[in-house]
Amino acid sequence: ELSHPSLSSSSSGRQGSRAWSIMVDRSDPDHFLMPESPKGVGIHGMEVYFPRLVVSQSELEKYMGAGEGKFTIGLGQQNMAFVNDLEDINSVCMTAVGNLLEKYNVAPTDIGRLEVGTETLIDKSKSVKTTLTQLLNAHGNFDVEGVDNINACYGGTAALLNTMAWVESSAWDGRYGLVVCGDIAVYEEGPARPTGGCAAVALLIGRDSPIVLGSVARESHFEDAYDFYKPNLSSEYPTVFGQESNVCYLRALDGCYRRFSGKYEMVHKRKFDLDAVDHVVLHSPYNKLVKKSGARMLYNDYLRDHNMPLFKKNEATLSKFKSLMPEDTYDNRELEKAFTELARPMYASKVEPTVLLPQELGNSYTASMYTGLLSLIHNWHKPKAGAQVDTEKATRNKKVLMFSYGSGLAATMYYLKIQGNTGHIAAAANLSERLEERKQVSPEEFSRILKDRETKYGKFDWSPSSDKSELFPGTYYLKQVDSHGRRSYARVPVSPFRTTINFGYQAFHASKSRAFSTAVRPAPTAPSAASAMALRLARSVGFLKRVAV
Repeated sequence: ELSHPSLSSSSSGRQGSRAWSIMVDRSDPDHFLMPESPKGVGIHGMEVYFPRLVVSQSELEKYMGAGEGKFTIGLGQQNMAFVNDLEDINSVCMTAVGNLLEKYNVAPTDIGRLEVGTETLIDKSKSVKTTLTQLLNAHGNFDVEGVDNINACYGGTAALLNTMAWVESSAWDGRYGLVVCGDIAVYEEGPARPTGGCAAVALLIGRDSPIVLGSVARESHFEDAYDFYKPNLSSEYPTVFGQESNVCYLRALDGCYRRFSGKYEMVHKRKFDLDAVDHVVLHSPYNKLVKKSGARMLYNDYLRDHNMPLFKKNEATLSKFKSLMPEDTYDNRELEKAFTELARPMYASKVEPTVLLPQELGNSYTASMYTGLLSLIHNWHKPKAGAQVDTEKATRNKKVLMFSYGSGLAATMYYLKIQGNTGHIAAAANLSERLEERKQVSPEEFSRILKDRETKYGKFDWSPSSDKSELFPGTYYLKQVDSHGRRSYARVPVSPFRTTINFGYQAFHASKSRAFSTAVRPAPTAPSAASAMALRLARSVGFLKRVAV
């Protein structure tokens, strides 16, 4: 039985009370240290899927009659990914999962939990996760916990935290957890249309990982709000109140950052501000809001300590903001401009390395923050001019602050710590080459494709009419929706030149100093039912022995 010295008795003299039977004293940091999480629970691998079709934001500006720079500078976006009638949320997530398993050479029988975060619904009952299980069932794996998590853009983070908790818990059976965050963001014709996008990110979760979930410090902010929601179940399109949604986002950021800072200081006995982390990954509906958010966190640092050197140096400019109530400043342009200017160096070093995919793909809702994390890993390891640097050594022990937001509203702030090698993640993602292989589509064709999706949404008894040759190799696609609404899928053949990593069940239980191979090798073949059963039996016996010890 887990217990803690500070909870073993109470002022009334009761002895041996369970840790869970009394309320936690939030002022006592000891309570946040119990029970201790198993060391190293976090992310082993990542894979992003984005569609091949993309429309340029600068071309979209001209087509929609917006002023030059309205979307590229005003929103801070470059391109927007989208799909035609061949792809839906099931196929997008299937592609992410299939690619991760093959690239990392992980046997489908080694997945013990698969949890999905999405707000792109094509069925009001059947989860996306149940469709994904066909990729595991084909290899004899039916014992896989987890379902879908739904709350706007927050569902992916809920799935991640749930899966990490499973790996930490007594319910863990020694297998990997797999988290899938994916969405297709589309908007009706009008000013919100350029804020769409599409992507799915799959994350491989286990113990002794190179990217570890930071212990103790984690804070959330939940409210009842109608800033963005989807009350019309016959349409893909949301109802959006843009300015209200921005205020909700910043208010949730304020709440999370303030409480996160306080808890961090309480536990670690040292000051927390943006200088305490190496990078910040923010949920990105569009890049301009990410820039505002960086400035907003700096404003929160100012509220907590006016005497920081940066603020003392600029006291003449900032002093006028001391007396303002934070909740009255969300529309204060003068304050926003002042802190945005002060935050430029911080943004360039801590935030800008995370924005590649969000700017290139658009808003991918639940996947957005995790495309930012993958962009950061890519930037750490991409070739740079000048002297050669050991990128693995340079990134070791870095701390990455993460802020996840979903309208309605739900938000969580936590941090990740880099404790091992991450170069294999960058190599497997291969972002530069894949982004170059996309197909630019005209705004006219983009609008036609969205109109076609609109007419088919919720309809039965149809088959896609788009050209499968325009899909990336290895992409799952929709074959048919039958007269009962049942969907069937097929796959474009995988490229024989795909880079995979020697990272299967044996590697998971090998030394922490494991080396990764990025040699080209064929995708793993499906084990027979007998061999799959033998592997699971061996794993179960091994797990029971560990528990006994």
